[in-house]
Amino acid sequence: MLPAGLALSDLIQKYFVSPTLFRVIRLARIGRVLRLIRGAKGIRTLLFALMMSLPALFNIGLLLFLVMFIYSIFGMSNFAYVKKESGIDDMFNFETFGNSIICLFEITTSAGWDGLLHPILNSGPPDCDPTLENPGTSIRGDCGNPSIGICFFCSYIIISFLIVVNMYIAIILENFNVATEESSEPLGEDDFEMFYETWEKFDPDATQFIAYSRLSDFVDTLQEPLRIAKPNKIKLITLDLPMVPGDKIHCLDILFALTKEVLGDSGEMDALKQTMEEKFMAANPSKVSYEPITTTLKRKHEEVCAIKIQRAYRRHLLQRSVKQASYMYRHSQDGSGDGGPEKEGLIASTMSKLYGHENGDSSVQSPGDQQSSTGDTGASVGLTPIQPSDAALPPSPPPPGQTVRPGVKESLV
Repeated sequence: MLPAGLALSDLIQKYFVSPTLFRVIRLARIGRVLRLIRGAKGIRTLLFALMMSLPALFNIGLLLFLVMFIYSIFGMSNFAYVKKESGIDDMFNFETFGNSIICLFEITTSAGWDGLLHPILNSGPPDCDPTLENPGTSIRGDCGNPSIGICFFCSYIIISFLIVVNMYIAIILENFNVATEESSEPLGEDDFEMFYETWEKFDPDATQFIAYSRLSDFVDTLQEPLRIAKPNKIKLITLDLPMVPGDKIHCLDILFALTKEVLGDSGEMDALKQTMEEKFMAANPSKVSYEPITTTLKRKHEEVCAIKIQRAYRRHLLQRSVKQASYMYRHSQDGSGDGGPEKEGLIASTMSKLYGHENGDSSVQSPGDQQSSTGDTGASVGLTPIQPSDAALPPSPPPPGQTVRPGVKESLV
C-alpha cells in the first residue's frame, strides 16, 4: 500500500498540484473559531455575505471572461505587431491569445492602460517603421492605429471596470445587507447550531431524548436568546412540552418551544418550524418515532390534584381522630356519653389502644342490650341496670334555662 500511495502522490504532483496544497486548504477550518468569539459577529457577517455572493460572482466572472475573450481576439487582429515600447514588451503584448488576456486582465481595474495605448498611437516615422518586415507573416510595419486603439481601450475600460467590476461590488453589498438583516433577527443559524452543540453534551448517545429532570440544567446552559436562566421550573411547565414514557422530552419539541418563546406566535412560525424539521431530518435520517402520553403542564396539574387529594384525606382523618378522641375523653371523665362515633376501623382501634381498651367501644352495650326495663333506648354506660320493681316515674323536664347533657340520666329517688 505504501509504494502505491507514494506513486499516486508523485503522479498528482507531476500532472496536477502538490498534495501539500490540500493540507494548506484545511487551515480554513480556523474560521470556525470565529463562532466562539462574541466580538467577531461583524466578521462572521462579512464571511456569510461573501459565501452568499459566490454563485452570482461566478456568473459575473464568466461574463467578464467572455468580454476579455472577444477583446483579446480583436487586439490580436489589430495590434499584434506594434512596436515594443512603453507598456508593451515581451510579456505584455497582443501577439498571442495568452498575452492578450494578460494585458486585458491588467487594465481591468483601469490601471496601466495608458502604457499599452502609447505604442498603438504611433502612426508613422520616426515613432515607427511602416515598412518593417515581420518574420512568418506578410504583414509589414510596427505602427498602430490611433483611432481604433482609442475606441478599443475606452470601450473595454467602460465595460470591464465601470460595469462588470461594479456589478461585483453591487452584488456583495446586496448580500451584505441581507446578511446584516438576518444577523439582526432574534434567531439565526448560529443560534440553532449552538443549540445542537449543547444538546450533544446532554445526549452523548444521540437518543434524541432528554430526561425531564435534566431539562432545567439544559436550558440554563444554552446561550442567549434561547437560554432560560434558573430558576426556570415554572417557565418550563408553561411551555407545555410533550412527554413520552419515562418522563423524556424530544429534541425538536424543546427547540420548537424555545423558538416560539423567542419569536412569539407569528405567521412565519409554521414555515420556520417546517424548515427546522427538514434540516433536522437531513442531519438525523433515523428520527425516532414516539407517541407523547402527557405534557409538562398536564403533569403539573396531576401533581397539584394529587396534593389536594392527600391534604383533604389527611384533614378527614384528623377530623375523625378528633371526634373519636372527644368521645373517649368524655367517656373516661364522666363514665357516660353517647355512643362512640366509630366502633370499628382504623380510628377506633387506634384510639382504643391509646386509652387502654381492647376495642373502640368496649364499654358500650350492644344495641340489643341497651334497652332497659324503663323503655329507655339511650346508652347506659357505667350505670347499674334498674330492675322493673325499682322503676320510678321519669323525671320532670328541667326548668327553663337549665340544660341536661345528652346521654346522662338524672338520679332517681
